[in-house]
Formats: sequence, C-alpha cells, structure tokens
Amino acid sequence: MRLLVLTNNPSRPSFRQRIEIHLKTLRRDGIECEVAKFPPGELARLRLFKRAADFDGVFLHKKKLNIFDAFWLGRYSRKIIYDFDDAIMYSPKASQRNSLSHFAPFRRTTKLADLVIAGNPYLAEHARKFNSTVEVLPTGLNTKEYISDEKPEGDDKIRLVWIGSKSTLLYLAEIKPALEEIGARFNNVVLRIISDEFFDLRNMSVEKHPWSEQTQVNDLITSDIGLAPLPDNRFTRGKCGFKILQYAAAGLAVITSPIGVNAEYVRHGVTGFHAANTLQWIEKITELIEKPGLRKTMGREGQSQVKNFGVEVIGKRIVDLIMRIVAQS
Repeated sequence: MRLLVLTNNPSRPSFRQRIEIHLKTLRRDGIECEVAKFPPGELARLRLFKRAADFDGVFLHKKKLNIFDAFWLGRYSRKIIYDFDDAIMYSPKASQRNSLSHFAPFRRTTKLADLVIAGNPYLAEHARKFNSTVEVLPTGLNTKEYISDEKPEGDDKIRLVWIGSKSTLLYLAEIKPALEEIGARFNNVVLRIISDEFFDLRNMSVEKHPWSEQTQVNDLITSDIGLAPLPDNRFTRGKCGFKILQYAAAGLAVITSPIGVNAEYVRHGVTGFHAANTLQWIEKITELIEKPGLRKTMGREGQSQVKNFGVEVIGKRIVDLIMRIVAQS
C-alpha cells in the first residue's frame, strides 16, 4: 500500500509527533509513505494533486483546504484521511468569535475526507458535525527515550519545568504571580523553560534551555515538577496534552489547569494536581516542593499511565485505521 502524506510544514511539532514518529511502523506493516509539502502556487499544487492518483490514499495533516485545493485533491485521490490535533476551526487569538475564515475551510476539508482522525474527543465532536466517520487518536510518544535507571544526580535545586513554543509561552506567563510567590518562599526553586522564547522572574531564577530534539528529554528528566497551565477557551480546549505525556514519561509529578484532556491526563492526587487559580497553583507547587516522596510516587504513577500512549500502541491503531479505510471499495 502506498500513501501520499501531505502537510504544510513537515518540521512543525504536530507533524513530528503525529505522523513522522509513526512512519517506521507504517513501513514495517506494509504502508509506504511519501511525504510532500504543499507548494505555493495553484499550478504547483495541481501537479501535486494529480500525483495522488498513483497512491492508494492521501493522508492530509492538519491543512485546511481552500475551494481550489479541495476540488482537485478530491478529484484525484482514491481515499482521503484527514488528521488534526488543534481547534483549527477557531482563531487562537479570538476564539470567542466565530471566524468564517477558520470555520469554512475546516468544514470543507472535514466533509471531503473518507476518514477524520482527531487528537481528542473535543475535536472529534466538532468534526462529527460534518463527517460520520471520525476516530479519536491521541498523540503518541516514544516512552523508551525517557527511561533512565536512576534520575541523574544534580544540585540541591528543585526545578519547575515548562516545555512549549513561543506561541504558547503566554499560557505559562499567566501563572507568573504564583511563580513569584513560590520564589519568595523558597530560595532553592528554579524555573526551567524549554522553548524558543523566554521570560524572567523577579523572585526566581529562570533556566533558559533552547528547545532541541537532542536535548529535550534530558532537560525533562533532570527536572522535578512539570507545569501545564492553560486558559479556558474554545481554542485551548482542543489542545492534546502532549507536554503532559512528556512530563509523565520523564517521571515528573504534573500540575495542570483542569482544561480539556489535561484534566483527564493528570489524575488529581495520583499523577499530579489540578490548579484552577493562583492560590491553587501556589498551594500545589508548595506541596510538591515540600514532599519529595509524593513527587516520586506521582512520577511513577504517571510513567505507568503514559505507556498507553506509547508509539507502539498508537502506531498500531493508526495502521489499523489506514488499512480499514483504504481497503474499502
């Protein structure tokens, strides 16, 4: 079986986490994938779409199609599988307003697909308004990369850690008041930011670690408490909680806003805590700072839970979904 994988940007985190990580599994199970980036210009895209006729199906990653692209891709494709993992039907900057420029191409693309794969139930609910063949497939990760026989020895610092892109750094910035209060209470606590942009705090040292595929795992497993704050709006409810899975794989206790799948992935009191306001953030961070045994227990529970999101488990499911839909006449 041959599959043409189309994406706007093969270097974006979403593509790496949802598609690239599974390419070896797909190939092993008889699905050869060719990855192609959407080119600029209608003629170049038309040439690309015509090539779809030579494949058993097209796997479209996250891209919302305009009228031209939808018509020609639909004409030349035998099967179309559409995968998305963000609330792309809303504007991230103004999610409270309905945006026709976001909603219309989402509806068009969802209707066109033979199968829609959504990153969580919230996203699937939106897709089912326009397509009856929708499956939920969480984002997976290679949990084996995070396994360490012993936590590397460090100094006496307790490291709060956040990992993400500059576009979501503002979510971490929203809990600055809690972080400043923690910094005023404890002189052995630092904040580690793994990103492509950073900020400073008055009362707490900030370790600025540029994100790198080669160093991110070590940066996480040498931390102590994972932070996953989120505001509550129609866009953020579509987030798929990948950083929480990373924290859990690294054996960290996690504190998160109880929004979307974050509330499900972090089992309150078992693998971490939920914090809905500044006082709760201060309270829960303080508790984990003062109770190293609780941090370790929660970290072990998280590692046990995250096995359900391992690349072997999710990879098998994506193979089954592709095989099932492409095999249909």
